[in-house]
Amino acid sequence: MTELGTLDIRHINKRFQVAGDAFAAIDDLSLTVEPGEFLSLLGPSGCGKSTLLRLISGLDSDYGGEILLGSKRISGTSLARGLIFQEHRLFPWLTVEENIALALENSQLSVEEKRASIAGHISLVGLNGFEKAFPRQLSGGMAQRAAIARGLVNRPALLLLDEPFGALDALTRAHMQEELQHIWQAEGITMVLVTHDVDEALYLGDRVVVMAPRPGRIRKTVDVDLPRPRDRTDVAFSRLKAEVLLSLGETG
Repeated sequence: MTELGTLDIRHINKRFQVAGDAFAAIDDLSLTVEPGEFLSLLGPSGCGKSTLLRLISGLDSDYGGEILLGSKRISGTSLARGLIFQEHRLFPWLTVEENIALALENSQLSVEEKRASIAGHISLVGLNGFEKAFPRQLSGGMAQRAAIARGLVNRPALLLLDEPFGALDALTRAHMQEELQHIWQAEGITMVLVTHDVDEALYLGDRVVVMAPRPGRIRKTVDVDLPRPRDRTDVAFSRLKAEVLLSLGETG
């Protein structure tokens, strides 16, 4: 596994050009994520949470401020940072194991080590027996499991998740949230989840960072000091949910 390090986001400013005018997507945002932490970024559409994830991933380098992982400035994409989107983005002509294997193309592992890693991560996400299946033969939840395995197979220090369960039905989504929690605990890596679902943010996160829109900035940070696995019907959970919902309803 890539050595874990603190994710340090310092005074980020991000602008876009819209109809010839500069549009502020993120304004002076600073945030620290500790090694092994599960952080939920929560907010409405247009608050800059997905934009921030792209900056952390290295897909976009046109911004002000700096982002460091383990005291090293992020520059471009890296195997140390995995990224999972709302759509699974599996190649339809490849099997589950072939899709996962693509992430190891530039790895220094031997053929046997790659094979073992692929098998181990297929088992980790509960897809044993579906190694030879094509994406069209999988349910939505199963396809996302394969995408998570692909994101983890390089053993990154940091896994970034951009609304990974947004396209799933409610029952499958709840089950995938439980599975992601188990995977995070098993892998022991840092995870940053972007979501607009308050329940999801609280169920999974050690902390919930609530963002305000236009320009994107941090409105409130809520520590989720509840035992795992969490009970969504618990009074303490409901109290935190009310606090977060109140902060989301604030203006300005």
